Amino acid sequence: MAILDQIEALIPDLRRYAHALMRDREAGDDLVQDCLERAVAGLAGRRPDGSLRAWLFRILINRHRDLRRRAARAGHLMAVEDLVVEPAHPAGQDSHMALRETEAAIARLPEDQRRALLLVALEGASFDEAAAALDIPKGTLMSRLARARTNLRTMTGRGEPSAGLAQRGKGV
Repeated sequence: MAILDQIEALIPDLRRYAHALMRDREAGDDLVQDCLERAVAGLAGRRPDGSLRAWLFRILINRHRDLRRRAARAGHLMAVEDLVVEPAHPAGQDSHMALRETEAAIARLPEDQRRALLLVALEGASFDEAAAALDIPKGTLMSRLARARTNLRTMTGRGEPSAGLAQRGKGV
């Protein structure tokens, strides 16, 4: 399969991850477009023995970091008409509310934890792939995932894992 066909096959994965990172569909699509432009322009410099998926995610993450740095310097301005209007009444379903609560908690995670969690949990990347994409050691990735999960349990009021799970984990 030609390299461009392989890249094309990974676009849905890149879009899903970019949408989760940016929390905005259009901004996520723009991020993927920037990633793809940089990838095509940098094909000659790519290591042929490396994972294409990890390389593309690395480009996407670096571009996201660049955008975050630039946005932090420029300040956060938003047109009033672009503000999201929350519904006047709470959702009627508990599962919908729990999902929104979890989504908000993920958004409040530190960037390094959120990136690691989304790569592994949303994208289904292996620990090795995620570590390569984030350019960190596998142990650091595992630590960030553990902290992200602990923070999510705390922020969503779910506390520590149940005692039964903790007991089983000690025997392993």
